[in-house]
Amino acid sequence: MSTHAKPVAAFDLVIFGGTGDLAMRKLLPALFRRFADDQIPLQSRILGVARETQSDDDYRERVREALDKAVNDKQTLADKVDAFLDLVSYRPLDATNDEGWDDFAALLNEVDDHVRVFYLSTSPRIFVDICRRLKQHDLNGRGARVVIEKPIGHDYSSATEINDAVGAVFDENQIFRIDHYLGKETVQNLLALRFANVLFEPLWNAAHIDHVQITVAETVGVEQRGPYYDTAGALRDMVQNHLLQLLCMVAMEPPASLDSDAVRDEKLKVLHTLKPINADNAGQATVRGQYRAGAANGGSAPGYLEDLGQSSSDTETFVALKAEVCNWRWAGVPFYLRTGKRMPERVSEIVIQFRDIPYSIFDAGSGSIMANKLVLRLQPDEGVKLWLMAKYPGPGGLRLQAVPLDMSFAEAFGVQQPDAYERLLLDVVRGNLTLFMRRDEVEAAWRWIDPILAAWERSTDSPRPYAAGTWGPSASVALIERDGRTWHDGDGQ
Repeated sequence: MSTHAKPVAAFDLVIFGGTGDLAMRKLLPALFRRFADDQIPLQSRILGVARETQSDDDYRERVREALDKAVNDKQTLADKVDAFLDLVSYRPLDATNDEGWDDFAALLNEVDDHVRVFYLSTSPRIFVDICRRLKQHDLNGRGARVVIEKPIGHDYSSATEINDAVGAVFDENQIFRIDHYLGKETVQNLLALRFANVLFEPLWNAAHIDHVQITVAETVGVEQRGPYYDTAGALRDMVQNHLLQLLCMVAMEPPASLDSDAVRDEKLKVLHTLKPINADNAGQATVRGQYRAGAANGGSAPGYLEDLGQSSSDTETFVALKAEVCNWRWAGVPFYLRTGKRMPERVSEIVIQFRDIPYSIFDAGSGSIMANKLVLRLQPDEGVKLWLMAKYPGPGGLRLQAVPLDMSFAEAFGVQQPDAYERLLLDVVRGNLTLFMRRDEVEAAWRWIDPILAAWERSTDSPRPYAAGTWGPSASVALIERDGRTWHDGDGQ
């Protein structure tokens, strides 16, 4: 148990889509871990909502099975699970039909002093239906919060429609647009590294940084998400939200405080300064790929079309692009973004590549001098690694070698790092919007992404093939090597 865990006030959390994969695999296990850490009061209520008919006991049994799969600490599970399940109940409800909503509202109104959190873990096409019915039954009062999962639209126009509809029911300070990457320890430690240490911030600019790489790689294919994924692709599914948010966290100016709007104001400025990528330069600045059959995860893996069960598709499962932030701090510093499925490793990391030293006093026999590099790993093992040059120990002259200062958060602090959803869910209850996207951020990101999508649609080129278990098509290597740089692959310098 963490000695720093601060309990929240009693709350009601309603999960629309409460029988779905996200609820069972992420949300409910995250809530259980926070309950086991004594952060969730016993007076709280967790209500699963979905169309199918089942009893409270049936639902609790499904939750128990989900927790058994997701929670590694079996002793804690055994000690706490029954008490947690006492907080859990279920209501069948169709968001597109009025039937059952009166009873649902009456159930929530049995307790009128709780914060109410409505988590929309559903298809975005019914966000509007749910919000309208919450308003019709006066469930959108000042103590209510709504959590919206991505994708928020599939382009700028549809995102604006969703934001307009949800904004007609809830005030902006009640709307929590969630990106779980922002809940990861390493992302928040990026703020601490930059703004709590005099060491880094003076160097955090074009005078000292050569380039930045952001990689989010998955070893899995599309799995059960095929029908959705084929209408989205990697650019919409990952770049528009996750990777652009990470870019903003790296590139933003120091906020005046950690107030939610102060932080989000600075992220918005970054999005506004991104150099446009459109039909004129998309061929040089972007690469899209699609995985084919190959060796992955210790065996053979089918290609995207086989996973999809189709004979053809132009949906990209891999994207690499070169982004540029056009302001004084970052002028001339490229940001290379890369994401894909069926990659060799499951890894998410940010690499800050510093410039070479201006002059070497060491002779050739000392060995080559590598530029310093800061690697922030978001998954699978969260931590920070700073590559430095040091003298190799022993006699025989001065020999230089690149060595890492390596800090694993789990080892450094002696605690298991919480899942991102654990932090974000309780931030919703607290009303802390800092790690959530504001409406103008979402729409600014789409305004930058839409011209790339349009350029691809007009192009006669199909996504470039790459074998499962590789780092993407060779064109992505050429994208960065044209600039005399290389991708940071694996754990080495």
